[in-house]
Amino acid sequence: MGSLPLQTVPTDFQEWSRQRLELVETRLNEVLPGIDIAPNVLHDAMRYAVLGGGKRIRPLLACAGGELAEAALERTIVAGVAVELIHGYSLVHDDLPCMDDDVLRRGKPTCHVEYDEPTALLVGDALQTLAFQVLAEYRLSDDPAVQLDMIRILAQAAGSRGMAGGQAIDLAAVGKQLSVPELEFMHIHKTGAVIRAALQLGVRCGQRLGETELQQVDHFAKCIGLAFQVVDDVLDADSTTATLGKTAGKDARSDKPTYVSALGLAGAKSLANELRAEAMQTLAPFGQRALRLRQLADFIVMREF
Repeated sequence: MGSLPLQTVPTDFQEWSRQRLELVETRLNEVLPGIDIAPNVLHDAMRYAVLGGGKRIRPLLACAGGELAEAALERTIVAGVAVELIHGYSLVHDDLPCMDDDVLRRGKPTCHVEYDEPTALLVGDALQTLAFQVLAEYRLSDDPAVQLDMIRILAQAAGSRGMAGGQAIDLAAVGKQLSVPELEFMHIHKTGAVIRAALQLGVRCGQRLGETELQQVDHFAKCIGLAFQVVDDVLDADSTTATLGKTAGKDARSDKPTYVSALGLAGAKSLANELRAEAMQTLAPFGQRALRLRQLADFIVMREF
């Protein structure tokens, strides 16, 4: 596979994001099997589920983390693509009738609606394994031990001590009223773990950071991962289906505990801003190196807010 084109470093966040999202889409298109390769329907469904949609927050976090650690852009794009494949798999499975049973994702029919349930199940399985194939095939660090650690980080974030475990907690919580600490525990796993992994992979593509710096980066990601979920809960309660590209108001109808049900709309918005402020404070020692992370924190908290 060819190298990514060289990019200038724009000062404007929107242009910075646009350039990187273009590169992410190009690389996703390359690593996903073509529809001319058997099994054709499965590969078509994988591409349907991943390409041409989504905010790509996780790849952008990988890129921003890479800039903080002075990493090569091509490496952070690949790391971000691996995380996006995990995210794509989680959405396909999350929408299945046995999970959230949703019919709309990113403004189009969910994968099991467009194809069928068995195909959607296999799409998720295949996207998950492709993520680790990508992490293993590309050289993302000059130190093989660091690259092996990146594989471990993503595996743990996606597994029972991360995203899958958080989903299990979420399913068990339907019909219950959870406290804010209980919601935090659930979403640190369900949403936050893969967001944290995206940033951890990005920084590991570059110069080695000290242990204190790694902890600061991880705390930022923890805060912004929780803020992301709080804003999601607010938008689900306060936006339209057309705006979201997925079914609005579904949390309340499904009797799922959310930050809005625990704190009210105003309280949830206030919490998102508090988490943003804490995240920003954590980045203070990095100075200008963390510019893109600060801009991403603003984007995450202030989207349609």
